[in-house]
Amino acid sequence: MNNVIVYCEITEEGHVADVSLELLSKGRKLANEINTQLEAIIIGNNLKGIEKEVFPFGVDNIYLADDKRLFPFSTLPHANIVIKLFQEQKPEIALFGATSVGRDLAPRVASALRCGLTADCTSLEIGSHEDSKSGQKFDKLLYQIRPAFGGNIIATIVNPETRPQMATVREGVMKKEMLSNDYKGKITTLDIKNYVTDADFVVQIIERQIEAQKINIKGAQIIVAGGYGVGSKENFNLLYDFADAIGAEVGATRAAVDAGFAPHERQVGQTGVTVRPKLYIACGISGAVQHRAGMDQSSKIISINTDPNAPINAIADYVINGNVLEVLPKMLKYYRQNSK
Repeated sequence: MNNVIVYCEITEEGHVADVSLELLSKGRKLANEINTQLEAIIIGNNLKGIEKEVFPFGVDNIYLADDKRLFPFSTLPHANIVIKLFQEQKPEIALFGATSVGRDLAPRVASALRCGLTADCTSLEIGSHEDSKSGQKFDKLLYQIRPAFGGNIIATIVNPETRPQMATVREGVMKKEMLSNDYKGKITTLDIKNYVTDADFVVQIIERQIEAQKINIKGAQIIVAGGYGVGSKENFNLLYDFADAIGAEVGATRAAVDAGFAPHERQVGQTGVTVRPKLYIACGISGAVQHRAGMDQSSKIISINTDPNAPINAIADYVINGNVLEVLPKMLKYYRQNSK
């Protein structure tokens, strides 16, 4: 009752997805703030030993639904299990990854339970709220923070009257932090027949074709990212050359991707990938709030921009005022000289 629950996705390899582990890390902190327990719900097949992956993140209880019909993910059975479990346990907060699975599942759950849902949150905090009309005060609410109105503002959204307070969060937004390798919770095994019917399996997966991801900038330690200010797809070749020389990956803003300068797989930001590299070199990037939401946790940020007042400069550790096409070749030249 009134606990924090995280829906844990299972990967093709049978492990808990990184985004779910990140949410468990944040969920533990939220649970501590409201003095409650952290729980996880794991649905799939052959889940023996899966608890070893989640208990170290401070999980007090795992709801386990193990059945050969529950993997790979299918909307109806997973949704009904989560909905009925939430109706029984009445959690205070429920968190889902903003993945294809989470974006399918969370809205169905929210609709069935008639509660609010905030998508693609960039931050989650606990705070109070006072209704200006009624004067009613609410304590220990979940602040669901995300860019809104085209990224022009950062909105803090609260659900004071409905439960659970639900949010989806994209991979990489929250930091994955283990609590203790020795942490042990309990396992509650769900009796599947009490949560699903044969009708929930009316849709069957006959065959699946899964293509491995070719570009993975999420784990890159150094990222050289280009914005619309780079000018063209041909000019982006300079970023690729520089990245190859220093052992980096190339990223791009949404404006650069929309202009055809780079593929979507390289997009960094609210509608792309969230990254936390040791070094982020922003080339010709103005720094819209949607982009900053995907890279502002980088350890060091270098901004190369002709506009000294570009928003990206406000969060940059170092700012180089100049044209990317002139600055990068010089940086590459001196890097090679100093690397000999």
